[in-house]
Amino acid sequence: MADEIQIPPMDEHNRALREHVHPSAWENPAPQGRYNLVVIGAGTAGLVTAAIGAGLGAKVALIERHLMGGDCLNFGCVPSKALLHSSRMAAIIRAAGGEAEADFSVVMERVRRLRSGISRHDSAARFRDLGVDVYFGDARFADRETVEVGGKRLRFKKAVIATGARAVVPPIPGLAEAGCLTNETVFSLTERPESLLVIGGGPIGCELAQAFQRLGTQVTLVEKGARLLPREDLDASAVLLEVFRREGMRVLLNAEVSGVENGNAARVRTGGTEQIVQADAILAAAGRAPNVEGMNLEAAGVRYDTRAGVEVNDALQTSSPHIFAAGDVCSRYQFTHTADFAARIVAQNVLFPFLPKKKFSSLVVPWCTYTEPEVAHVGASEAELHASGAAFDTLVVPMDSVDRAILEDETEGFAKVLVDAKGTILGATIVGAHAGELISELTLAMSSGLKIGAIGSTIHPYPTQAEILRKAADAFNRKKLTPERKAWLAWLFARMR
Repeated sequence: MADEIQIPPMDEHNRALREHVHPSAWENPAPQGRYNLVVIGAGTAGLVTAAIGAGLGAKVALIERHLMGGDCLNFGCVPSKALLHSSRMAAIIRAAGGEAEADFSVVMERVRRLRSGISRHDSAARFRDLGVDVYFGDARFADRETVEVGGKRLRFKKAVIATGARAVVPPIPGLAEAGCLTNETVFSLTERPESLLVIGGGPIGCELAQAFQRLGTQVTLVEKGARLLPREDLDASAVLLEVFRREGMRVLLNAEVSGVENGNAARVRTGGTEQIVQADAILAAAGRAPNVEGMNLEAAGVRYDTRAGVEVNDALQTSSPHIFAAGDVCSRYQFTHTADFAARIVAQNVLFPFLPKKKFSSLVVPWCTYTEPEVAHVGASEAELHASGAAFDTLVVPMDSVDRAILEDETEGFAKVLVDAKGTILGATIVGAHAGELISELTLAMSSGLKIGAIGSTIHPYPTQAEILRKAADAFNRKKLTPERKAWLAWLFARMR
């Protein structure tokens, strides 16, 4: 029987969540013969791999030590986007001149309720009905062809490691003792902290910082670098910083928390000075670590690093060719959608070894940070292209030139598309209210080998914010009209009069 997992607060929603993703009365099956595939970890990568395998008729075992659905369902995409929606509604009401004081307990109850409903898709019962043998417990390799879980030995022909990653509490003196929050515990809150110190200006830190600020918490965000979202376009970081400060958030850049004293009094160094930031709660959003410990990977001949994760090649094979890995445990792209597509690659390479190997490097990976405005990206950045010496043009269209954005008061941001001389799209960044939706048109073009001209010749409904991409294509066409070409056309038209 599975151990009874506690998901605080244990209300009706979290009890329903638990019964879906780690049922208290679950009995692990008895292994019957050798499995075609054993999958360790039931986050996005593991669930997709197991579902594909079972759907094709393979005998599949899926092992999870904690909660099925992994980080995305339980501590990441699902609860965070539910929280962001509530905070966005509060901001919209205020922008319209209304009063909006959010009832935090109701907001968090909604987060738990929606997460519980979605959890059915990742439930143990659903995967059992798909034909997957679901085991709960700690997986440990006994040798290169056997995994032990809950006192049972599962023999396998192929295996996939999909154990994901976890939040890391930085080694700051006094921080752990202060009981700091991470994305794995913040959604258990039922009372709103009056003040919150967020350590880390990456995607998780920025999303949650803005959400709490809009819900009435006074937020101080500390980032050790010179800007927010260090992986993103410089102009995108600047827009977000301006928005955060305008909304009342205190943002400290080039700053570092050196220690925490007397509960939640944090010493913050900025330049050559040190100040005390007092907060009711501290959220650590400054790093993640792959879950590689405790599986006895050495017995399976799988090489790994505690910081970089499981070592894989482009086909997502580990150092043991019959064992693969997918998702956050082995990838620098720690996104749910990337884990999904990595799992599809693994499934083909595992189940159809006679076909040419699918390669991870063939994926065109977009991503989005769901602040407001959203920041979405795909392909190369300007900095990367400059470093490589590549020749490219930068097409920039401000969001305030798009009629639909003007009509909806969503003019913060821009679209920046990087193209070569022939119009091949090399990369793009979109900053705007719906950037995560808009980036997919560019991702499709890049993965299909379409040039920017294909977007320019596609009719976009008016008025929509997607017009910003057609405007970028128009800007490329105007750049092609050099003074020499314009002079030649003027001569031609003169001859035609």
